Amino acid sequence: MTAATDEQVLLRTEGRAAYIVLNRPKALNALTHAMVRRIETALDTWETDPAVETVVLTGAGERGLCAGGDIRAIHDDARAGRDGTDTARAATAGSATADFWRDEYRLNARIARYRKPYVAVMDGIVMGGGVGVSAHGSVRVVTERSRIAMPETGIGFVPDVGGTYLLGLAPGELGTHLALSGQQVGARDALLCGLADHFVPSELLPRLVADLAADPVRDVLARYVAEAPPGVLAEQREWIDACYAAGSVEDIVDRLEGHGAQAAKEAAETLHAKSPTALKVTLTSLRRARQLGPLERVLTQEYRVSCAALASADLVEGIRAQVVDKDRNPRWTPATLADVTDDDVARYFAPLGARELALATDHFTQEVPW
Repeated sequence: MTAATDEQVLLRTEGRAAYIVLNRPKALNALTHAMVRRIETALDTWETDPAVETVVLTGAGERGLCAGGDIRAIHDDARAGRDGTDTARAATAGSATADFWRDEYRLNARIARYRKPYVAVMDGIVMGGGVGVSAHGSVRVVTERSRIAMPETGIGFVPDVGGTYLLGLAPGELGTHLALSGQQVGARDALLCGLADHFVPSELLPRLVADLAADPVRDVLARYVAEAPPGVLAEQREWIDACYAAGSVEDIVDRLEGHGAQAAKEAAETLHAKSPTALKVTLTSLRRARQLGPLERVLTQEYRVSCAALASADLVEGIRAQVVDKDRNPRWTPATLADVTDDDVARYFAPLGARELALATDHFTQEVPW
């Protein structure tokens, strides 16, 4: 067995498996740029190592795999220089975050196209960037503790890390509901939406992870996969599909408010609390993603949207309200859906020229013999 340690990511190989442990438990294993780079380097090394047959991703601590990116760092970077007192900082405001996203999205695509089984253990909280490093994997395991979400609209942002690609593939309008509302889903609903592949009781995870060092993935899964506990989305498909099929966010909200289901009315209340701009950009992003084809093209669109968000007031304000000051009272600009114009939305999709995220789209997942 060989091992390497790092403050934020732990790497080791044992038997036929290589293990990645996200190691920031006090921060719910939130991703930093250094973590993304370390994971990508490890994947490059292991992909050509004949001794490594399977890669396994887990998170340190008991609370979850990964809560997303380090949004405090994003807040500080986006806010840098906005008061106009430091011209040098203003000129580079957001650049560190844009560089982080560039590498993060490349990693998401790398995971999706990995030529060996990539087993993501999606136990506990898995949100935002945590979805990006797990839900694109070839083997995605959830437990009764899993809480999976793309909650970006609540901080004035838009689902990224391939989130609009994944949610765009969900049955009916389930993905639209999850993208706009940011609702957390458990194991059964994650399976229904295509965000996961297998349910394993959390108490069995240590044995499953250990067995992957000795046996092929298919054989190990056969020992531990079980029936997931009931979810809620299957029973809500009628109102979700009917309401979220509307042509605009305003019409979606109107349908939710006018529907007889109490859950639909609660969804409308949830949307009223989100950033109006983020809601409109998210709906456009998701629907465009469905027409773009492979993941790489969707990530290119998401990179444009994310970089545009760095210049918006809502991203800084949303993180301030939810994470920094925690007053849970964001002041969105514009404040209402009616005040968000088509031009406001279109700005998020403008090409970036030399800064464009360039990902090859001429390669696709190969069959892995496992």
